[in-house]
Amino acid sequence: MKASDFFELPESMPFQGFFDPDAAPWDWLPQIKRALEGLQGNAAHRELPAGVHIEGEVFLHESVKLPPYCVIQGPCWIGENAEIRPGAYLRGNVIIGAGSVVGNSCEYKNALLMENTQTPHFSYVGDSILGSGAHLGAGVILSNLRFDQANVRVKVEGELVDTGLRKFGAILGERAEVGCNSALMPGSLIGKCSLVGPTTSFSGVLEAGMLCLERSDRRKTPLRD
Repeated sequence: MKASDFFELPESMPFQGFFDPDAAPWDWLPQIKRALEGLQGNAAHRELPAGVHIEGEVFLHESVKLPPYCVIQGPCWIGENAEIRPGAYLRGNVIIGAGSVVGNSCEYKNALLMENTQTPHFSYVGDSILGSGAHLGAGVILSNLRFDQANVRVKVEGELVDTGLRKFGAILGERAEVGCNSALMPGSLIGKCSLVGPTTSFSGVLEAGMLCLERSDRRKTPLRD
């Protein structure tokens, strides 16, 4: 299982040397912090709307749309034509790709969102990666910590693999979708163009082009073209 099975880092992101396409997708998570080390922020030179609080090194492309109220803690890099909506809380080590929507009352921490990702309403995105075109419905939670706080394990080809990560939310492939009010358990992997239905509690691996409804590992069916 390789990162390239799920997504490619867009050329618009200046971090190509940090994310190996042949690495396991969860190995990209510690690289987010490393990619942002030494980031030179530019937000201090920009006129900000009332209620926008920025601290630390934050880079905002000049076309980023800012709301009246949000909190952005560096290090953080936000690309061209991204839209930040009211009440967004970015807690550091966050990379947001071009054309993405950072939603109202959503929280992000150690997260990589590639181009044209959509996380518009009331979500938690912690220790997670969303491929280009991925979409979260309203109220989706990407859980990133087990109850016992042990390392997150992922089942690969029938065997449980220790990721070495105590905090690991979800991996969403390009154009993957998660329906409203669903929760993905720690270490969930959603393949390209796959769909997790609304109000679903999901854990495990959903292969590319599949549909999962109801509870985890139930009613997994191929999506029609």
